[in-house]
Amino acid sequence: MEIPVVNLQALIALGFFIAALFVARTVANIYRGQWPGASWMVFYLRMLLGFLLAGAVLLGYCSFAGQDVISRYLG
Repeated sequence: MEIPVVNLQALIALGFFIAALFVARTVANIYRGQWPGASWMVFYLRMLLGFLLAGAVLLGYCSFAGQDVISRYLG
C-alpha cells in the first residue's frame, strides 16, 4: 500500500501549519515576558514562522492543485 505523493504533501503542509502555530505562540509568550528570551530570539522565531507559513501555503496549494513538487524538486 503506497501513499500518493499529493496526500503526503498535504500532510507535510498540515505539519508545517501546526508547527507555525506553536512558533507563533512561543513568540507571543516571549514578547509578553511570560517566557525568558532576548530580542534576537524573537527575530529568529519570526523568521522561522515566515518560512513555516510559506512552506505550508506552497505545499497546501500544490497538493490541492494536484501538482507534485516533492519529487520534482527533491527526487
